[in-house]
Amino acid sequence: MLASQTVGALAGSAPTFTTPLSADTVEVGTLLIVKNGSGASINVTFDTPGSLPTGDAYPDKVYAVPAAGERWIPVLADYRQPGGLANVAFSATASVTAAAIYRS
Repeated sequence: MLASQTVGALAGSAPTFTTPLSADTVEVGTLLIVKNGSGASINVTFDTPGSLPTGDAYPDKVYAVPAAGERWIPVLADYRQPGGLANVAFSATASVTAAAIYRS
């Protein structure tokens, strides 16, 4: 699991980034910051549980993180799994770091 951190906005503190697992979990309600240091774009995919009224599965949500770029991704309640966490997959983890933060 990507450990959640509380970052004090008024204190000017910064989150600690770690290399995520290719299949990881994160707390709902956090802001997932993903930094991609590689030369190619990666995808960050949230597994959306449940089914549409038609019986089809809800589509997963994919966020593209460009080469040498970063994305700030809200971890929405829509991604909450029965265990309470959100499942997230990274298409690559080499040269990728992430931090899940709460703002105090």
